[in-house]
Amino acid sequence: MMSRRHYGGRNLARAVSFADLRRMAQRRLPRFVFEYLEGGAEQEVTLRRNRAVFDDIQLIPRTLVPLDRIDLSTTLLGSPVPLPVAAAPTGFSGLLWRHGDVALARACARMGVPFIQSTVSNARIEDVAAVPGLRHWFQLYVFRSEDFLERLLARAEAAGCEALVLTVDSSIFGNREWDKRNYRSGTDPTLANKIEVLRHPRWLASVPAKGVPSFGNLLEFLPENRRKMVHAANWARDAIDTGLDWDRVGWLRKRWTRPLLIKGLLCADDVAMALAQGADGVVLSNHGGRQLDGAVSPMSVLPAIAEAFAGRLTILVDSGFRRGTDVLKALALGADGVLLGRTLLYGLAAGGEAGAGRAFDILFEETRRAAALSGCRTRSEIVADRLVVPARGDPAY
Repeated sequence: MMSRRHYGGRNLARAVSFADLRRMAQRRLPRFVFEYLEGGAEQEVTLRRNRAVFDDIQLIPRTLVPLDRIDLSTTLLGSPVPLPVAAAPTGFSGLLWRHGDVALARACARMGVPFIQSTVSNARIEDVAAVPGLRHWFQLYVFRSEDFLERLLARAEAAGCEALVLTVDSSIFGNREWDKRNYRSGTDPTLANKIEVLRHPRWLASVPAKGVPSFGNLLEFLPENRRKMVHAANWARDAIDTGLDWDRVGWLRKRWTRPLLIKGLLCADDVAMALAQGADGVVLSNHGGRQLDGAVSPMSVLPAIAEAFAGRLTILVDSGFRRGTDVLKALALGADGVLLGRTLLYGLAAGGEAGAGRAFDILFEETRRAAALSGCRTRSEIVADRLVVPARGDPAY
């Protein structure tokens, strides 16, 4: 019987899919770090659904279409991109690779796509802004302190961030049970995990040996004795504004004069509220299955929201994207673009900036190939007529 296995060595050129990069990342990272990257909330129903939904959307290819030139370039927020994708905001990237946020930003700059820096990234806004040629967006978690928000927004403006991405689905932290099981209490790993770390010398040499990174954007607000990552993470959870509402969004809209996107919406009524508050776009997202277990997949609500709001809002989508065909399906259902989270982090964890670049290369190649095999030569030809989509109410949809 033939045995199949994904590549798990160190040669990035041999990675032909995100599954290979995932396996490479899994071998390099300690178990508890990989669990943080990989896991979801509670029983991980939403995490699995985010992938299953793509399996039930079928492509209808057109043939005998000249395919000598495939050009999927378009614009996001008015500026050109070679493919309508961007790096989703992710925290703790510095645990995956030393200076991981800057490495990801450099890979994005090379590909010409936006990088959305997280409030809880390990790098400072200014460090990421220094990456040459980068389209720099900033993701905001809303903390109770208005002074904190004012200073953070001022820094983002001064750094030239072209858009603000307000995350609204994380005022309450998701119940990530599998992640919790790796710790004795709080953020102290179990003895078994501490011993297991010794099996990952490459990670040890590149991250902990040089000092576990903290949250660069929070340091100026933290007491001297609470600046280590463990203490900073606890401070951030305690300081988050659990009373975030549409009035606060209106305040932010008045304060931030550049494009504003609201991330974490799944309900059409909330999208309508975002439009009413003056948002320029939305990100349909269930936070990669890490918040509310049992939540609907963004792909399931995308068609109706795109039909209702196309042309009035930029509509982005994330959660579960692992293939170029996934991107193609989202664009056909009306998304203006796709945000990539774990797909890029697998590459980052496997090989730093070069690994993230390899992830982009795989995605670009897969998406262009899928478009060509579907008979789509340009972004405008990727339309819903090229799909068979499950009826509403189907368990997988």
